[in-house]
Amino acid sequence: MSRPVTIKEIARLLNLSISTVSRALHDHPSIGAVTREKIKKLAREMSYEPNQNAISFQKGKTFTIGVILPELTETFFSVAISAIEDTAYHKNYTVLLGQSHDNEQRERQLVEKMKNNRVDGLLVSVAKNTSKYDHFELMKKYDIPIVFFDRIPAIPNIHYVACNMETGTIEAVNYLLKRGHRAIGMINGPATLFATNERKEGYIKAMVKNRLKFDPSLVVNCDLTEEGTLAALNDLLNNKRKPTAIVTFNDYVALFAIKHSRSLNLEINRDIEFVSYSNLPLVNYIEHIPIASVEQFPYLQGQKAAEILLDLLARKENAPDEQSAYYKSIIESQLIENRKQ
Repeated sequence: MSRPVTIKEIARLLNLSISTVSRALHDHPSIGAVTREKIKKLAREMSYEPNQNAISFQKGKTFTIGVILPELTETFFSVAISAIEDTAYHKNYTVLLGQSHDNEQRERQLVEKMKNNRVDGLLVSVAKNTSKYDHFELMKKYDIPIVFFDRIPAIPNIHYVACNMETGTIEAVNYLLKRGHRAIGMINGPATLFATNERKEGYIKAMVKNRLKFDPSLVVNCDLTEEGTLAALNDLLNNKRKPTAIVTFNDYVALFAIKHSRSLNLEINRDIEFVSYSNLPLVNYIEHIPIASVEQFPYLQGQKAAEILLDLLARKENAPDEQSAYYKSIIESQLIENRKQ
């Protein structure tokens, strides 16, 4: 296997200095057009390729961004990573991916590994069990910018992209109220997630706006697992105000709850109705599904998060001492009624 051609070899063959060849290959105006074309012609003939390690060292960057997300098997995150990779590709960046599997310790280790691999920046959707965020704060010490998306930590002064879950929840509850429901339950997510509080706030506002008393016993948190969902559903079904409709944290939680409801001989969409979040395509291939789902636009979230990070990196290179404002990008959610009911 032949070794790569170097600038030094091209310079020797043309009897030119290494710096002249380097400037010509980078279209520096100090090199005349004739000399520049002669150098480029020989470089093409010798199949010269730039040394990326040398370029990275010279520029002080690796042209790599790290992405840490909970589970790639979840459709939301697989769509989001596609958008991130598409955006990074167009800016000649490589994506280094890690999955936390919703484990705080693993997330911490991934942040450390990303730092050791010298990523230029990080895109993160936090694990549902993460309760302390010092591992993210530490990245400031190494001048590695972070943009959070979808699952946002409850810490100040961060860059993030999120979907408006409060307005989406108001829309979902209003939809159920119009269908005649008055006892509406909610299977919410872990208290550590910012989106969990957003959903609850939207639920309360929708109830109050419709002159209905908020009953805190009808909002139950769960860990998003099937077992946790079943426990939350049982709490609601055993409530003295047994709900006739339930808003669930996402489509997966809705499907867990629907499965368990059927095992209790409840007829879906007659005895009990469900509205969820995510609007996953897979629900179209399942017999019993939520009647509606709040679209969170994962591709747009991933795209915007990547664009923000790349903009931060460009600003850092062009104006390293300039302090930019924190990006807070909110995407409006949309309630989608499922046709198959």
